[in-house]
Amino acid sequence: TCFTNSVLVTTIATALTLLINSMAAFALAKYKFRGQVLFFVIILATLMVPPTITLVGLFKAINATGLSGSIWGVIIPGAATPTGVFLLRQYMLSIPDELIEAARMDAASEWKVYWRIVLPLALPAIAALAILSVIWRWNDLILPMVAIATTKEAYTIQLCLLEFRGEHLSQEHFRLAMTMVSLVPATLVFVFLQKYITTGIANTGLK
Repeated sequence: TCFTNSVLVTTIATALTLLINSMAAFALAKYKFRGQVLFFVIILATLMVPPTITLVGLFKAINATGLSGSIWGVIIPGAATPTGVFLLRQYMLSIPDELIEAARMDAASEWKVYWRIVLPLALPAIAALAILSVIWRWNDLILPMVAIATTKEAYTIQLCLLEFRGEHLSQEHFRLAMTMVSLVPATLVFVFLQKYITTGIANTGLK
């Protein structure tokens, strides 16, 4: 059950992260509107805020929205990340504006421009963000402790690891076995797709 919950959280949260972050990055990179720079500065400023500072507010928000005790309480709060917006925006700036204008002249809608032109061209950065998001979500412990610590049926694999450490007795053989199981997905993702991480991050920095 813990393994299944972690797979669901990681898959759904990564999909939402890619969708929301890519839309925000597209708007910040290819549209001109009032307050554009201010929005981008605010997004970057959130990178300097330690996550522990927002835990109390996050806990209250999850309780107020009725997401406490559900895996959606883990998925939704982390759906948008400033790191993802920054990475994708920097890459999308390298996409020629003339290409987008040509698509608009051919009567392409803004959604088609985003879905059929921008996303395929930004695929290296999106792949890098997807891999990083999988690793982040799979290894996350703080957010599940805040959102679902009171509901064992919704435990992720990281919370299950804590279950084997009791006050008077620790089942270390079970902990070690489950630790190995929990390391397998993240390790496979990193080993086989690490080239996309380095390529995507390098391109977003150089371009």
